[in-house]
Amino acid sequence: MSEDNEIEDSSAPLIEHLAELRQRLINSVLAFIVGMIICFTVWNPIFDFLTQPLCSAMAVRGHEDCGLILIKLQEGFFVAISISLMGGLMLSFPVISYQMWRFVAPGLYRSEKGAFLPFLLASPFMFFLGATFAFYVVTPLAFDFFLGFQQSGSILSEEMTENATAGIAFQGSAQEYLSLTIKFIVAFGMCFQLPVLLTLMGKAGLVSAEGLGNVRKYAVVAILVLAALVTPPDVITQVILFVVVYGLYEVSIFLVSRVEKKREEKLRAEGYYDDDEADVDEAHLDSQIEEKNG
Repeated sequence: MSEDNEIEDSSAPLIEHLAELRQRLINSVLAFIVGMIICFTVWNPIFDFLTQPLCSAMAVRGHEDCGLILIKLQEGFFVAISISLMGGLMLSFPVISYQMWRFVAPGLYRSEKGAFLPFLLASPFMFFLGATFAFYVVTPLAFDFFLGFQQSGSILSEEMTENATAGIAFQGSAQEYLSLTIKFIVAFGMCFQLPVLLTLMGKAGLVSAEGLGNVRKYAVVAILVLAALVTPPDVITQVILFVVVYGLYEVSIFLVSRVEKKREEKLRAEGYYDDDEADVDEAHLDSQIEEKNG
């Protein structure tokens, strides 16, 4: 009988955690559905806002109309659904983050809460910063580059049938344009998470500023591959993404070094860090390196 009671007592906290997790997930899903419904009711103005970079690029090239076409009968509906999904996620993200925080926070120490909360706040800010950079800087340049492949054709007549040329005019699909724009926004928004992620890993002791600096050449190759995968096949966009992400990588090294200095100062103040022992360890390490090289 006592063993049964012990099993029930030990399983009770787990059941309580699962019940709380279930409630947090339900709250998050409800917030997402509400945000999705709100965006679905105003998807037309949102779509007009998202087409501003294209309309501006076409206006510069002398186009009076920047309307997009529906290739498939159901394409307009799926455009509205795509906008609703993206907008609903953005509107509900603060609620989802709060629900995650309320579920995780009771299991953290006060120092851990103070360390984790700034990163939780910085993550959506950096995503918004990356999305804004993509929308106002990258997409106009990319769309202007793509529109440069248009060409005007000659007017057909009986006298000029031999020298007639076919024109290339842009008649964009609404769904394809929205997919490309969202791809830009999400790609740059996720890439701007790099300083947040690496700084958090540095605070947890998983990476160091010296280690990030040592693998810099491999990071350059990885960023080049990333730029080729997440952006369309135009050099301008790939170069912009590479420059931005590499700059964020250098910023991450600086932030991790700041975290390490603060940790070292704290350990020194608490008496856990001995400069003499650290110097001895570094000298011993240098001697080992010299012996291997010798």
